[in-house]
This record gives sequence, structure tokens and C-alpha cells, in this order.
Amino acid sequence: MTRAQALRLRSLAEEAYQPNQYARDLTSEEAERRIGALKAEIALADSF
Repeated sequence: MTRAQALRLRSLAEEAYQPNQYARDLTSEEAERRIGALKAEIALADSF
């Protein structure tokens, strides 16, 4: 994963209280999937 993806993923994982979603050895594809999933989860939580 790129440095930008790593920073974004770490930030989103902390915001969603799911630090286990961040891992240093992810591929760019897997990082994008996790970023998308975390964004969706945060948006859902914010909608309440």
C-alpha cells in the first residue's frame, strides 16, 4: 500500500475503533477495500 493509503487507513481505523483493520503488509487493493468499508461504517454511524 502507498504511504497515503497507510495514513488514511490508520486514521479511519482509529476513528471507527477498529485498530485491527490496519496492517503494515497490505496490498494497495486490500487497503482500498478496507478504507472503503471503514468510510461506509463511519458514515452509517454518523447517520444516527
